Amino acid sequence: MKKKRSKQIEHVRRTPFADKLPAPLYFRTEHLPAHGVYLPMRHRWSEFVYSYSGITEVQAGEDLFLAPPHLGLWIPAGTVHTSSNHNETVYCSFYIASKFCQRMPPEICVVVVTPLVQAMLDFLRDNPAENTDPERQRLLRVLVDQLAHCQTTGSYIPATNHADLDALLQELRSNPADGRSLDQLAEDFDMSKRTLMRHCQAELGMSLTEWRQRLKIVSALPLLQAGQSVESVALDLGYGTSSAFIAMFRRLTGTSPKRFVAAKMPHVSKPTSV
Repeated sequence: MKKKRSKQIEHVRRTPFADKLPAPLYFRTEHLPAHGVYLPMRHRWSEFVYSYSGITEVQAGEDLFLAPPHLGLWIPAGTVHTSSNHNETVYCSFYIASKFCQRMPPEICVVVVTPLVQAMLDFLRDNPAENTDPERQRLLRVLVDQLAHCQTTGSYIPATNHADLDALLQELRSNPADGRSLDQLAEDFDMSKRTLMRHCQAELGMSLTEWRQRLKIVSALPLLQAGQSVESVALDLGYGTSSAFIAMFRRLTGTSPKRFVAAKMPHVSKPTSV
């Protein structure tokens, strides 16, 4: 999925390490203002990225990976990538030396974070320590072991190289509240309903309905985190009632919008970095 960079980008960052990690396993958190971007980079080590609030986007080649806060991103060593955030974001980067990555995926992917991993990430954020400390290294080693057990998937909002389907998806991305039915979308893009359904399963690995719901989740999060009411966000995304939006949100994330945002908005007294 190709995406044009906003002209509002103001905060350019560089990777904090050039050739060598200070420790085999290194955990850091960072508070990024809106419109931030990291310059293209390629590590000798792998990286796990998790947003406590906001949405981190990672571009690798033609693929754009977006993960709302209940998901992480796995970036294997040697992957050329950039990352950016449209809204204010608090996230962590967990750098992992290659010798610890034998059981991890060989390709960039989205990681479905388990409650145990989430609890460990919250603890590491709230209890900063020197990464070279032996106790810290042991804890980080356990985190690597737990990440290896997490379910992985492609981009949370998959893209496609199929020209006709991509044109349709691009239009939906530009307006997540688009209320056209499957039949109407198929007609508008010169496909039969059956053909559209087949393309979605083959190219996206899911139905168009689920893809649209995921798009609504990603679109809703920055609005909710900015303080908009659930009812307002639901209406903005094309729902007739907030209860329908809440039911969809709960099905995809396991919790309600209010609880999700409350749990993912940590108190940050000042930016933290290396």
